[in-house]
Amino acid sequence: MTMTLTTTTTATPVTPSRGALRPLGLDEVQITGGFWAERQAVNGAASLAHIEHWMEREGWIGNFDAAAAGTLDGHRGGREFSDSEVYKLLEAMAWEIGRTGDAALEARFRALVDRVAAAQEPDGYLNTNFGRPGQRPRYSDLEWGHELYCYGHLFQAAVARARTRPDADGGLLALARRAADHVVATFGPGGIASVCGHAEIEPALAELGRATGDRRYVDQAALFVERRGTGTLADIDLGREYYQDDVPVREATVLRGHAVRANYLAAGAVDVAVETEDAGLLDALTTQWENTVARRTYVTGGQGSHHEGESFGDDYELPPDRAYSETCAGIGSVMFSWRLLLAQGLPRYADLVERTLYNVVATSPSAEGTAFYYTNTLHQRRPGTVPPADVASPRASSSLRAPWFAVSCCPPNVARTLASLAAYVATTDDDGLQLHQYAPARIRTALADGRRVDLDVETAYPRDGVVRVTVATTEDRPWTLTLRVPAWAQGATLVTPEGTQEAAPGTVQVHRRFAAGDVVELRLPTAPRVSAADPRIDAVRGCVVVERGPEVLCVESVDLGADVGDARLDLAAGLRDVDGRVLATVVTRTADERAWPYGSGGEHPLGGGSEVQLIPYHDWANRGPSTMRVWIPLA
Repeated sequence: MTMTLTTTTTATPVTPSRGALRPLGLDEVQITGGFWAERQAVNGAASLAHIEHWMEREGWIGNFDAAAAGTLDGHRGGREFSDSEVYKLLEAMAWEIGRTGDAALEARFRALVDRVAAAQEPDGYLNTNFGRPGQRPRYSDLEWGHELYCYGHLFQAAVARARTRPDADGGLLALARRAADHVVATFGPGGIASVCGHAEIEPALAELGRATGDRRYVDQAALFVERRGTGTLADIDLGREYYQDDVPVREATVLRGHAVRANYLAAGAVDVAVETEDAGLLDALTTQWENTVARRTYVTGGQGSHHEGESFGDDYELPPDRAYSETCAGIGSVMFSWRLLLAQGLPRYADLVERTLYNVVATSPSAEGTAFYYTNTLHQRRPGTVPPADVASPRASSSLRAPWFAVSCCPPNVARTLASLAAYVATTDDDGLQLHQYAPARIRTALADGRRVDLDVETAYPRDGVVRVTVATTEDRPWTLTLRVPAWAQGATLVTPEGTQEAAPGTVQVHRRFAAGDVVELRLPTAPRVSAADPRIDAVRGCVVVERGPEVLCVESVDLGADVGDARLDLAAGLRDVDGRVLATVVTRTADERAWPYGSGGEHPLGGGSEVQLIPYHDWANRGPSTMRVWIPLA
């Protein structure tokens, strides 16, 4: 099906040409305070420079200099995919410049683009790991080489720059288009009939097509999606399921294999389905999302329960102490869910985005923004070891946040997500505006027919559930304000100029002719609540988790004064929220040493109970080494 694309400069990572909702960009939405503004500030002030420093130190940026000078000669720094991390840094910088207009960051960005551009070959090929003397030939290892994967992150960086500085992008878009043209020529019809072992180029090509209006890029993304699952890649010990080459995308019923690869592929397939109006493909992806959320997702929103292959486990295989829950998989899940939300408009997708942002993305960086979690366990059995400040850590073995990893895909991924976060707050349709994520914000936009929709959002969310929306301009014609009511928010209410009403989970709408100064207030219940797992999740039978609003809470040994393995929650004593601190009565068992840990004696005897603070999971280990658990056994 041949169609034209309409280009847009809306400053957002995803801008479909059709769908239920239109995303608002950084030029229309600014997060002005609160939880996420604090994290954006740390990201811009500390994380970006920290990431850039480590990439220089490890030689990942220097690879481009050596490639341009012809001096690589087998002395390349980093893993085969390290180019992609530089591109993610460029994307994060582009969004941050778009968000703040930081002139010093602009200069660093342009200098880095120049260094990357110098390494590009005349035919558009760009990779520092293949094709030069002493290196393997181009595209000789599609299973593990990551060449197309790296292009994907290059394209997404170029889109970010084109949409935030369309009149002065510094050459990055032209560089990316040369590379994309090379990909189309090399892998299009009649070319190499295969795919990359790590999906990522699919959503990137689709978005580059949207940003430039070049249909060839969307068509190439569609071709990659259709090839996937047809066995074009070699079989491996982990099976073709590892890189989703076992079953065609439209025949799969659940996400499987490597969790990051699976989510990136699904996100790109949604883009293809939307741009080609392929209802069958979109239906298949909706089913995959539903089954993955129902059977293979942790309470934090994290995905991936196997350390081997960084992969999904079987249905309901969600052990908290062996959770891999890679940070990048959480970001991939946000990408997948956001695209389905834009296509279908259903609030369940924003619910998962919110859960994952608060409990995976926000958990990875330290409070200072200079150390990160690669994996996100839900039960730390031993106090962590402080990693060295000047050595890259193995990716999964760090028991505390580490300054850097030998595989550092997660730090720049977190950075680009936080810098672009305002683009996930709100959308519009022909009738009005929808708020999906709650933060203090300034929103200034217009509907397709020109009606102004200017709002100011005030809230202390997530610590407080009151979301106050004030209309900033008068519009003679009516429009609809839609607010998401999270699935956990039983008993929410909505206060409008007409009065107070119940707000059931899903969405609540206010349709009226708004005047400047009109206020709509959503009141979400944020008292701590207890949740239990589906009994088929064997690993947490007899345990519960405490949540408050979108935040999952945990017990940490720093507060318990003992190993969390000895903790039992006394629900009969209830939970208390005292000045934002959630207190629970926890009793500890008196453990004895046994030669054989089995028998008929049942539980060890319990000691006395005391009130213990439960903290947001995203804050754990910010006070030093500790043990921690999310799922707490009942007394």
